[in-house]
Amino acid sequence: MFKSDDLAKLILRLAIGFLILFHGLTKIMNGIDPVISMVSAKGLPSFIAYGVYAGEVIAPILVIIGLYTRPAALVIAINMLFAFFLTHMGQLSTFNRAGGWTPELPALFLIGALVIFLGGAGKYCLNSPYNN
Repeated sequence: MFKSDDLAKLILRLAIGFLILFHGLTKIMNGIDPVISMVSAKGLPSFIAYGVYAGEVIAPILVIIGLYTRPAALVIAINMLFAFFLTHMGQLSTFNRAGGWTPELPALFLIGALVIFLGGAGKYCLNSPYNN
């Protein structure tokens, strides 16, 4: 039987990393004013909004290349918890027009990041003491 946990870890890292990175690149191109507004509306200091760059740009790149994978995945997971808190709390019991759970995308990102955090990078990664 074909068995490759390391290949599965690579595929998960690439999928989660690239899909979140696209969100970060959009924020680089268009700015994070909407994020600053959401953070401020919740009564949090606006500088917290800049953490989105860590969670959606830096951490995904580290996850993709497999460097400091576990800490980077934890940063992504924390970023997704902030996304839930800031934008999706009112959607926890709602469904979209296609019948899916409205906050399913950040939930999948959160779960994927947690799996990477718990499982490590696998052997297809740059070497780091925090990978495996």
